[in-house]
Amino acid sequence: MGSNLFNVDESSESSNNIITFDSTAKWNAHFNALEETHNLMVVDFTAKWCRPCKLMDPTIQDFAAKYTNVEFIKIDVDELMAVSRAFQVQALPTFILIKRGKVADKVVGVRKEELQRMIEKHTKLNV
Repeated sequence: MGSNLFNVDESSESSNNIITFDSTAKWNAHFNALEETHNLMVVDFTAKWCRPCKLMDPTIQDFAAKYTNVEFIKIDVDELMAVSRAFQVQALPTFILIKRGKVADKVVGVRKEELQRMIEKHTKLNV
């Protein structure tokens, strides 16, 4: 990974706007910069070895394309352990929904419908 502020995960999916971070400092800077916005941030805590995480990847790609006003972020728990600990991630995948710098909701596991329900709930609150 380079010295960019963040690296956009450019897989073969179109309309991909999922951001990944390669350092805790870069994550903290990004998180602090967005703390005052009303936009929803969905943080996907994942790991390369996690099969359930891989099952959720296409869903996250679809959600990122569908909910363009939501910021989707992937954090590898093995690379950014301090961030994972700060959010008390104990199982994978874990999705933390953040608004105005605070945890608004949390979805643990392969629960596509529940995650979609939470995203829609918190994006409606923007109005």
